[in-house]
Amino acid sequence: MGAGTGNTPSRARQQQRVEALCAASIRAIAGDAELHFSGQRLHRGAQRLPRFAPHLHPTLDDDDLRSFRGAADGLALRLAHSDAALHAQRSPADAGQRLIFDLLEQIRVESLAPPQMPGLRHNLRHRFEQWSIAYHHAGLNESARGIVLYAMAQMCRSRVTGDPVVELTEELIETTRGMLSPRLGPDLVALRRQRHDQAAYAVHALNIAQRVGALMASRDDERGPDRSDDLAEGAARRSHFNLMLDLEDSDDQGFAKAPTGDSAVLGASADGYRVFTRAHDRELDAAALVRPALLAEYRERLDRQINAQGINVPRLARDLKALLSTPAQDGWDGAQEEGLIDGSRLAQLVSTPAERRLFRIDREQPAADCLMSFLIDCSGSMKQHIEAVAILVDVFVRALERAGVSSEVLGYTTGAWNGGRAMRDWQRAGRPRHPGRLNEINHLVFKSADVSWRQARPGIAALLKADLFREGIDGEAVEWACARMDRRSETRRLLLVVSDGSPMDSATNLANDAHYLDHHLRDVVRREEQRGQVAICGIGVGLDLSPYYRRSQALDLSAPPSNRMFYEVLSMIAGGGRR
Repeated sequence: MGAGTGNTPSRARQQQRVEALCAASIRAIAGDAELHFSGQRLHRGAQRLPRFAPHLHPTLDDDDLRSFRGAADGLALRLAHSDAALHAQRSPADAGQRLIFDLLEQIRVESLAPPQMPGLRHNLRHRFEQWSIAYHHAGLNESARGIVLYAMAQMCRSRVTGDPVVELTEELIETTRGMLSPRLGPDLVALRRQRHDQAAYAVHALNIAQRVGALMASRDDERGPDRSDDLAEGAARRSHFNLMLDLEDSDDQGFAKAPTGDSAVLGASADGYRVFTRAHDRELDAAALVRPALLAEYRERLDRQINAQGINVPRLARDLKALLSTPAQDGWDGAQEEGLIDGSRLAQLVSTPAERRLFRIDREQPAADCLMSFLIDCSGSMKQHIEAVAILVDVFVRALERAGVSSEVLGYTTGAWNGGRAMRDWQRAGRPRHPGRLNEINHLVFKSADVSWRQARPGIAALLKADLFREGIDGEAVEWACARMDRRSETRRLLLVVSDGSPMDSATNLANDAHYLDHHLRDVVRREEQRGQVAICGIGVGLDLSPYYRRSQALDLSAPPSNRMFYEVLSMIAGGGRR
């Protein structure tokens, strides 16, 4: 499901509402309660699902609500009637052939739409027709490869589902259809006959994919002579219309996915996640860890960087207020001609019977009863990104304050490398097996929720102190941040975790196993999401954090943040949950 070109808070909220409706429909049809959209991609729990066929991705700019319903119905049927492992096993390696094979499997499952659900069948047909028309208007069928792919899709869907080909382009594909028919004949006929048996259907679908793929590869892909090279609008539409020739499950922006796995030690533990000792754990005021003169120098450096970016803080504040506010009663407006009777005006009714302005109505103003907390990974690898992170957080805090939203900035690291005092305590205790977390944690407060941005400016600048950064125990940090938020009165709570990798503490991993900490992080996030008190989002610094966080956004912070980057984060938090 695509957001289109707009990236305003209103567009983000509209996208979120459409995705929520589509996800509810998909869950109902597929019978899977864990399905949801995140970052415009369908997920099952924390697992991002493949993109499936190209016509299942409408956009708000170009498509109507019925197209979204049709795409949702198609996704639901795919999940309900297609064996993903079998499909992956039979899928060809060539990208073009893989696209065709995937499209044919989607056509198969759409043909299985129950006859007693005519609305669903109409939605599916509408969506495919809209995709076909968009394909045509984008000029993609004016190339030799494009017309072969388009004609094949029309022929196969018509044969398998019984629906007619799209009327608008029926004459356009007639010649290509005549050329394809003898090549695909026996397999094309077998598709409908075998549509209830995925394995048997896949044999014929693979034959078609290979034949059509080879034909496309042999064709010249130049546009026809009647098309001028200077049609900028057509070129832009072709660029916008995503054919998705590579359907692999890779990140849209090329970000690697955070590696994760299950911990055998944690899975076998009767009492769950363990901590060997908390004796050396500390919660620290970050500003107190830096000499005042050095802190002032850090703050000056940070201010210079922010000023150089030209970030529109007032606009960001307005958009945050629109995104995070809800209507709240702010008194009454009297002398109205309708509403509730205003008792103070009853005497006027007696003295002036014709007077109609005897009522009052509620006056509502937007109010942001919200707390947004930033939890920053202060592990060693984050040092190279911390200046950009500090800019991002500082600007957000300033804009949130203007919007009337409470905020806090927290960090997490360890007190030492390789375990420190906790490790030595374990060694003195005889090195018992599977001790659990084996380092001393430092939880850092850069800005508390009760402190204004102006008062917290030095504390936020403490992020630039390089020797704070050691190792990261993410799961316990998320628990700590959520516990702090629980003590607050705000009804809406958003936690944004900023990290560039998986949890890492060498002492803990060596004494337990390599996935002990990231398994715990997944457990913590899942538990907090089920509790429903805090909405948790992950901001990945050059990394896709979707294995840990259902709502996540990967950012490229190799350069200082731009205005666009702030709106990428806004888009992610648009659907932040309520208490």
